[in-house]
Amino acid sequence: MMDGFIAIYIFILAGFVGYEVISKVPVILHTPLMSGSNFVHGIVLVGAMVVLGQAEGVMEQLVGFIAVVLAAGNAVGGYVVTERMLEMFKSSKGGK
Repeated sequence: MMDGFIAIYIFILAGFVGYEVISKVPVILHTPLMSGSNFVHGIVLVGAMVVLGQAEGVMEQLVGFIAVVLAAGNAVGGYVVTERMLEMFKSSKGGK
């Protein structure tokens, strides 16, 4: 039972630290950093799926499912933002 509390504590602490680190990044650097770290989001997604696959209790399954959903959204969102950023740098074909 104590291991579950430690895992939840680490999860909450990691979320807080991640928020603090990302909130300090200047807006102009956020998109390049996000696009450059998309591979990390994929690794996080795979790790969350492995943890969910090994979950035994209902609470562990719930936290694992939430981790998979958030990691998938983060990975997909990173690629969407990268695509939009790259669209801004394409030349217009209308002659403008």
